[in-house]
Amino acid sequence: MAVAEGFSGAGAPPVQPAEGELKPPVSVKFFYCFGQVVESSYLAVNTFVFFYYTAVLGLSGSLVGAAVAISMCLDAALDPLIGSWSDGMRSRLGRRLPVMLVGGPLTMVTMGLLFAPPAGMSVVLLFVWLTLTKMAVRAFASMYNIPYFALGGEMADGYLERSRIVSYRLLAGILASVTVTALAYSVFFAGEGGLQRPDRYPAFGWTIGAVVLAGSLICCAGVWRYAATLPQPTGRPSSMFRRLPGEIAEIFRNRSFLILFGSMLVFASAAGIHAALQNHTYVFVWKLRPEVMQILSYTYLFGILLGVPLTPFLLRFIEKKAAVLVGFALVICAFILLPGARAAGLFTPTGQEALAWLTPTNLVVGLGSGIIFIAFPAMMADAAEEHEFLFGARREGLFFSGLGFAGKAAAGVGALLGGLALDLLRFPKEMGREVHAAIPEDVLAGLVFGWGPLPALLSLAGAFIFLPYAIDRARQQEVTAALRARRARAAGREAGS
Repeated sequence: MAVAEGFSGAGAPPVQPAEGELKPPVSVKFFYCFGQVVESSYLAVNTFVFFYYTAVLGLSGSLVGAAVAISMCLDAALDPLIGSWSDGMRSRLGRRLPVMLVGGPLTMVTMGLLFAPPAGMSVVLLFVWLTLTKMAVRAFASMYNIPYFALGGEMADGYLERSRIVSYRLLAGILASVTVTALAYSVFFAGEGGLQRPDRYPAFGWTIGAVVLAGSLICCAGVWRYAATLPQPTGRPSSMFRRLPGEIAEIFRNRSFLILFGSMLVFASAAGIHAALQNHTYVFVWKLRPEVMQILSYTYLFGILLGVPLTPFLLRFIEKKAAVLVGFALVICAFILLPGARAAGLFTPTGQEALAWLTPTNLVVGLGSGIIFIAFPAMMADAAEEHEFLFGARREGLFFSGLGFAGKAAAGVGALLGGLALDLLRFPKEMGREVHAAIPEDVLAGLVFGWGPLPALLSLAGAFIFLPYAIDRARQQEVTAALRARRARAAGREAGS
């Protein structure tokens, strides 16, 4: 096959359509999707961490928010190291799988420990435990996910095929999220007040950790032959710590990367605040039982599921940029309407009545998020390819680590702001384990404002940052054609030498 300048393949070549487009076989895409279990399972259990340590274990919102923010920001700082490490890796399994095979098992161990703090810990020790275990599980998940996402970006080079791969991966993520949600609400936390019982959390954490381990290993076993044929560095790279500063400076000279990075940074902050306060609003504002909460989770995931076929369909007629703006508009409207009415005291449903209104709200949030989640990684792959065209070096690992850095650092900030909001609202944490606790109305109004309208404002800012993005279909095809010609010339020189 044609190879990038400075790279070479090994083994049997990937499937190449007649027009020269790099495209993996269906079996490879099928097994690749199992790897999404790591990220999706982590995100699904992450919504329980904030509630568990504040409402159930009694840590203040500020301490929990600070622990989550510290852990995620430190982990985010490791992302460029992981991305550069996998970019420079050379092995019989390709440059991504060796790193993934380390990250998967360690994610399982640390996820179990996160939900199993020793009994009787002081406030300080519990804070330290949360900080360290949260940082560890996120760091090891990143050790798997960054090369995993980069592998998805380099498996294909077609404008639509990359979006299809992301769609398949997102579909697998939905199935993983449904599995985790069903286990949580129907098994581990079933029954009235189930989320408020501390004895149920350790078994939940270890079980989901086992699911993560299984998915990570199945993915690696199914894709390694194809991954081994993809381009790898031809020579021994210089020390990672020596080359990394220059590589980071290089990617920040890429305007497309800066736009995607900044937009995700702000949008993920909005999502972080929303996620941090979600279970608090479900339990104390809308007064829902755990069995009902899972309906809302399924509705949100169903909205994302609708985005899986819808986004590639839309991309036949509109650009990825336009699709993302549609996604932003849907999320912003959903964050404003019902939550805004409840925060203003204009509409105060609870129980089944609230469910009737929350269901379509979550559906719209899921649909808008699905479009964004599919298009953003596909655009990052396009930007990474443009970077090779402009600077002569492949940086998929660093590009996707940048996307991950923005998402995780902002999610940490979102959790910190959510924790501060709980303390500013003087949320009565001593009532966390009390079923049907009577919370003052001003506290409830503040909770739902932080859960909806505030994330909407941040999402709007993220949309404005995204507006200058300029890689369209014509630009991507121009870049791809130029790179193929460059690789063909490089291959010809190698053959003639």
